[in-house]
Amino acid sequence: MSKKAVRDHIIKVLAAGIRLDGRKIDDYRDVQVTYGVSNTAEGSALVRIGETEVIAGVKLSVETPFPDTPEEGIIMVNAELLPISSSRFEPGPPGIEAIELSRVVDRGLRESKALDVKKLCIKKGEKVWAVSVDICTLNDAGNLLDAAGLATIAALQDAVFPTYDGIEINYKEKTGEKLPLSKTPIPITVLKIGSYFIVDPLQEEMLAFDSRLTVTTTAEGNICSLQKGGDVAVKVEDVAKMIDMALEQADMLRGKL
Repeated sequence: MSKKAVRDHIIKVLAAGIRLDGRKIDDYRDVQVTYGVSNTAEGSALVRIGETEVIAGVKLSVETPFPDTPEEGIIMVNAELLPISSSRFEPGPPGIEAIELSRVVDRGLRESKALDVKKLCIKKGEKVWAVSVDICTLNDAGNLLDAAGLATIAALQDAVFPTYDGIEINYKEKTGEKLPLSKTPIPITVLKIGSYFIVDPLQEEMLAFDSRLTVTTTAEGNICSLQKGGDVAVKVEDVAKMIDMALEQADMLRGKL
């Protein structure tokens, strides 16, 4: 079936007030968060949204701070779209989709100031903790952005500092000390297909949208970042509606943590 035929069918179904899988337009699939799924990471979590599965792991290391931020720790987010999760993904360097996914999650963390990076400083200008987040897709059934963002926050919540004697890290011994995480930025992706707006898109819907907006917000309702996708421009009133839908759904996802 051609992309246009799929899109036309989706719009026909949406006109009846339902989705391809029988959900209402503003319904999410079942969401599950499982903590501590890796024995080697300092923190980890597996998120399932319907059949979409994403795992995130946190690794902590001691590094030299950047010259312009000598008192601040380092945050890095990397995403790998594994070929086992979709026939669309191939082995090799990160593609545009993987880069966009990691940047959306990274921007939400930084702009929300979810991590107190100054508390990651060990010795000004010399040693700081570096927090590396690795995101891996296990199955892509749509809505990877939301799943990755939720998995990242859950993995950061799960993370515990290893012991460090000032010279080397002992990753086999944990201190019990958690990361200085004070906020939970959650991304919600809203698609516009024709004149309809939907959340938690299926993979088929991801291939048929006109415009996409991923809105990352905190529990206080503050917007941390916006990421627009799609070839069709969005009107101001459309952006406002998409933000309102994202704010409504963010608390639901945050409640799964």
